[in-house]
Amino acid sequence: MRQRLSSEPDRYRGRRRVPTPPRSRYAVVTTAAFIGAGVVAIGAGNLPDHKDINPEVLQGLESAHVASDALAARDDNNKASRGEDRGAVSKTKVSAEQAAADVWLLPLEDFTYTSPFGVRWGKLHAGIDLAAPEGMPYKAVHAGKVIQAGYYGGYGYAVTVRNADGTEVIYAHSRRVLVQVGQEVKAGQVLGEVGSTGNSYGTHLHVEVHVKGQPIDPIPFLRDRGVDIKLQVESVYAGMAAAAS
Repeated sequence: MRQRLSSEPDRYRGRRRVPTPPRSRYAVVTTAAFIGAGVVAIGAGNLPDHKDINPEVLQGLESAHVASDALAARDDNNKASRGEDRGAVSKTKVSAEQAAADVWLLPLEDFTYTSPFGVRWGKLHAGIDLAAPEGMPYKAVHAGKVIQAGYYGGYGYAVTVRNADGTEVIYAHSRRVLVQVGQEVKAGQVLGEVGSTGNSYGTHLHVEVHVKGQPIDPIPFLRDRGVDIKLQVESVYAGMAAAAS
């Protein structure tokens, strides 16, 4: 080893000399770089060109894409249809007022069916008789307008209600009436009290139904509308609608 003379400039004093890596390390780095580039080149060379792809594969991919679009369109159409259906249902919903206007009910809470429609004592009995205690409130069987209220000859104190379709219902032999001419009434609204005024032979409510000015049998007429006088039954739905109003 050469010994540094004291007279030699001390230009290296205070500096660290970076050791030079051995030649074997340079060889490893260079080799790795070439190998990596080769791999990339080989990989790029092995990737298939789009022109070389099997046409059947392309057709399958295209069909899958078309099917996906079709399913998406169908879902959109179904959503729109469901929305339209809900809109149609909401438009067809009946309001509480309309439901109340369509209700038909029994005229009394409790009664005994005593006399039918038909000829009696050589004359037409143009309605039905429902025996009930004096003073019991009787109600409108259907919504309409009061066209007569008060004393009405042989009917005694009576109330006549004209429905929207022109049908008229007469409630006769009342002890007193509780409505006025021109008043609009709903099904189930109290019209008066049971009595025995006019040509009457006992406390009862006489009910007549006139269609186009002619009296008809109230029993089948009301039964067709959900009210059975003989069984004293009215439609459950009708009762619910009347209660809601």
